[in-house]
Amino acid sequence: MTSSPPRKWGTMVIACLAMLLLAIDLTVLHQAAPKLVEDMRPSATQFLWIVDVYGFALAGLLITMGNLGDRIGRKRLLLIGMAAFAAASALTAYAPTPELLIAARVLLGVAGATIMPSTLSMIRNVFTDPRERATAVGIWSSVSALGFALGPVIGGALLNDFWWGSVFLVNVPIAVLIIIVGLIVLPESRNPRPGRLDLVSVPLSIVGIIAAIYALKTGAHDGIAQIDVWMAAAIALVALTVFTRRQTRLAEPLIDVRLFRHRAFSGAVGANLICIFSTLAASLAFAQYFQLVLGWSPLVSGLAGLPGGVSAALGGGLAGPLVGAVGRSRVVSLGLGLCAAGFLLYSRIEMDTSYAFMVLAMVVAGVGMGFTFAVTNDTILASVPKERAGAASAIAETAQEMGGALGIAVLGSVLNGTYRNNLELPAGVPAEAANQIRESLGGALEIAATLPGKVGEAVAESARQTFVDSMQLSLMTGAVLLALLAGAVLFALRGVPKVIPEVILDDEGHVQHEPAPVR
Repeated sequence: MTSSPPRKWGTMVIACLAMLLLAIDLTVLHQAAPKLVEDMRPSATQFLWIVDVYGFALAGLLITMGNLGDRIGRKRLLLIGMAAFAAASALTAYAPTPELLIAARVLLGVAGATIMPSTLSMIRNVFTDPRERATAVGIWSSVSALGFALGPVIGGALLNDFWWGSVFLVNVPIAVLIIIVGLIVLPESRNPRPGRLDLVSVPLSIVGIIAAIYALKTGAHDGIAQIDVWMAAAIALVALTVFTRRQTRLAEPLIDVRLFRHRAFSGAVGANLICIFSTLAASLAFAQYFQLVLGWSPLVSGLAGLPGGVSAALGGGLAGPLVGAVGRSRVVSLGLGLCAAGFLLYSRIEMDTSYAFMVLAMVVAGVGMGFTFAVTNDTILASVPKERAGAASAIAETAQEMGGALGIAVLGSVLNGTYRNNLELPAGVPAEAANQIRESLGGALEIAATLPGKVGEAVAESARQTFVDSMQLSLMTGAVLLALLAGAVLFALRGVPKVIPEVILDDEGHVQHEPAPVR
């Protein structure tokens, strides 16, 4: 399929706008949470499901939907998904009860899973020139990074004047615009020899991924001693083991596990996972730091984090030309090294650190993240024929979802565990309040407000300082992991050419040309 330049770049704009919408939706709920809790009064368990179920549904269905798009057409699946996303957004905005809100968030996740791999696989199919493709993927990665940063800003701005549902209702007109323009501009593409969709692999992948993410998130929040954490981990292990073995025996697998034998592919997926592992954990820590330690409003907190997203967008745009100058492995390693340097700066932040120092850290880490994701996503896509781009996109995005859940579980546990163990309370704190104070910084500040005079002030001061100390340790851990990965990537992507040759299928659907291993 050959597209005219206007149509190619029109496809690029639509794919980026759709991805921007999804990226914003992943973070916008964090700002709406306080008002949502105040209006709807969900139980603690219901609130966790409201927050997490979108990610569960999204991650669990990415692989299936990526393969479905390869079979029925990526344009068709994206437009169907966008219509469902608009409807689910309206249902979410006006949900009258916690139960219906959870159900609406499930539908949002299902719709998001149809859209996310379609955006990247359409780019892969219209940009067949390797250099153009690298530029397009860099732009897509930049927009994705910018969307994560814009979510809190848009949420904060809307919540100043409107109810919590407005952060979801704003999706509807944008989705409708994408559908109308997409019907006219987007070319259709699909795998001409898709084979049958294995109906055993589909539930295995869904159950395995959802169970793995549930175990990670629940273990981070409630501790790994919980029986449901171990049950979910066991289910994930069994389902994903059976799934992986089944893929090696199928003529048309959902995931061609042989791809992971290539250093370029597995190295790029691993770099994606670890980079998002550290980044999302840092985002969660800073959301609390800005609002609970510094006392900034949601809107000001969202604006404060914007330089990181803008810098990531800039890094993504610069990655393509830089690859041409120094090669893929060096650009990804440089990106991860910059991320590590940014996290090292993050770990020096105190309660009275100037905002200028924070901006410096955000810019360094953001540019590094942009370099990393732009090149790794292009490497993953270039490693497969364009007919299988949906499945490859789903692998990249599933790795990011898993990395985010793992990062919050591991680095979040470092932060929370250090906070609980190191918090020193003054005399005069009731025993029944001490446990709540040690549970979280937010809980500590709520209890401190109810305690008499100097005792309450001492509790609040100690909790804030202990949180900052704990945040420093978790961010230093992230810096070490990123630095180690920067070195590993130099080996994993060593010899991968600056311009990866096109991988094509022969008449029987077999790979005819593998990427050159060394150049």
